Amino acid sequence: MPRAAHRSAVRSAVLCAGVLVSALAVAASAAVPAAAVADVPHRPPAHDGGLGDAHPDGAAPAAADPAEAALIGEEHARAHAGRRRAARDAGGYPQATRSASLAALTDSQARANAAFPAARFGRFAEFFPSPDFGVHLAQLPTGKVLLFSFERVETDPTKETGPTDRIGRTNAGRAFLWDPARGTGARAFKEVRPPTVLIPDGTHWPRPAPFFCAGHAFLPNGMVAVFGGNNGGKGGSGARLSFVFDPWTETWYRNRDMSVGRWYPSVVTGADGRQIIMSGQSERGTGTPTPVVERFPAKRLPVPWRTYDIPLDIASERFGADAPFRNDYPHLFSLRDGMIYGLGRDADQQWLFDPVKETRRDLPRRPADFRGYGSAVPLPAGLRGPDSVLVLGGDPLDPNTYRLSGAGWTTEEPRAFGRTQDDTLILPDATLLTVNGALSTRDYGYGPFNPKADLKYRQTELRGADGRWRLGPAQRLPRGYHSNALVMPDGRVMVTGDELQQIANDPDIRDTMDGSIELYEPAYLHRGPRPALDRAPGGELPHDAAFEVRSSTASAVRRAVLLAPTTVTHAVNTSQRHLELPVTGVRGDTITLRTPATPADAPPGYYMLFLLDGRGVPSTAKWLKLGVR
Repeated sequence: MPRAAHRSAVRSAVLCAGVLVSALAVAASAAVPAAAVADVPHRPPAHDGGLGDAHPDGAAPAAADPAEAALIGEEHARAHAGRRRAARDAGGYPQATRSASLAALTDSQARANAAFPAARFGRFAEFFPSPDFGVHLAQLPTGKVLLFSFERVETDPTKETGPTDRIGRTNAGRAFLWDPARGTGARAFKEVRPPTVLIPDGTHWPRPAPFFCAGHAFLPNGMVAVFGGNNGGKGGSGARLSFVFDPWTETWYRNRDMSVGRWYPSVVTGADGRQIIMSGQSERGTGTPTPVVERFPAKRLPVPWRTYDIPLDIASERFGADAPFRNDYPHLFSLRDGMIYGLGRDADQQWLFDPVKETRRDLPRRPADFRGYGSAVPLPAGLRGPDSVLVLGGDPLDPNTYRLSGAGWTTEEPRAFGRTQDDTLILPDATLLTVNGALSTRDYGYGPFNPKADLKYRQTELRGADGRWRLGPAQRLPRGYHSNALVMPDGRVMVTGDELQQIANDPDIRDTMDGSIELYEPAYLHRGPRPALDRAPGGELPHDAAFEVRSSTASAVRRAVLLAPTTVTHAVNTSQRHLELPVTGVRGDTITLRTPATPADAPPGYYMLFLLDGRGVPSTAKWLKLGVR
């Protein structure tokens, strides 16, 4: 083997070995239970399975490099060849342009953030490549993060990079796990390929499930349930797909199809641990949202409670009331009264759903008119579950925030400017953080599909205990459409998403690391030593029950909080929740706490437990499982 070819092949193998798309990882991820994979006809599959071939369907797959194939396998090497061909085809947007853009953003970030001391505003500490765009994100109770999206079909960021309207094998999904314990390099990522499916698009090409632009929420056993996806064509059309991702075995399982196709649906977990699925564009294509509401699992079936209760071939069922949202991805919240609040993008589509009676009734009209992709947060309410929601963003001309509490809306403190595509998170100290944002879908201030961005959309905003907002440091990349963020167990914030900007600023468009991740350290991580949380219960805890934790810094602890893990997409985050826990006693290194009163206050499932000192500095979290079956 020529030395240069060997170096290239070894480099490809190192990038993928054991974590990304090595032959072993492909074999392992393909070895899902038989019931989890659709039956496929006995015909030769597409060699690239839709991966890495940016040419129109029907074009010949790219030829594999023999040296590369000898190390990583023929199919995998062919996928690499497809990516290289795609990079060559994007000659109108050369690598030099991407590299220069990333360098300019790095420089402008450093200059902008010199004015923001970390102890008051926090800081962006790390920026590193990722193998996925992060259109969908979930903080798993194992400490790992699930990222999933689609295979790129274009490397020019001034064009549509995803297979939104593609039919056939290029309309494919992908998924990866990031393990922060393994650092930020390529070996910290592992591919967890979606099940192979047949999509009713007339082509009969088996491919990894195109479950991007789906809806998702956590089940009580820590698994992520994912509903819907893209059949392709018709401007994007809804798939009936239903999956769960098991974080304990790191495997996808397929369930029975929903009764209707959904593209851009929303999902929320209720007080009983079951999930309510609403909205989404139907199989007829964009512009045909479905009013059908479904529940998973069906009431005749048990709720997946234990880590080994794997939903496989499980059915959903029709809910008693419809939800005729005119626009997709409504915000859904299960509040402490046990009701499901459906907050539509249109001002007159604000509804209350009773999950027991299966009814719907009107809520008051929201003061603001149409809101696009903006965030919404269930506001912390101390020892009880949330009873109000703050709606933010979605209108670049309106910086106000709007609070729904009880039977009415109030206009709350505005942010510095209006933005869409923003992500707002509840931090362990009950403050709010907004990251990401844009002028509109894929427009950062200079027109659609133009990677140039107004600096203001890169600035964070922080809401303190007084309810006032203030601008904070700027992130590296502007991130608008498909941007996401979550709070990690160590208190840092992970920021990712927006395939246009990630491709526009890719340091090497030829490799398999399509995306990027930024880590933000909130101000509380720059205020001195952290309290310790040395031990917490490992089993299930009932509601309204005392329990003990151990802390070598118990005398410094002033607060204990539960923070629900995030699963988010398209600025829709139905899983966030923040609850204070009563501290009922401190004896030596033992702290006695009490769990939330009812499942309506805190639905069953996994939570991050943080201890905080008098300065609001949190410990590193430990996971608690709330609710006993």
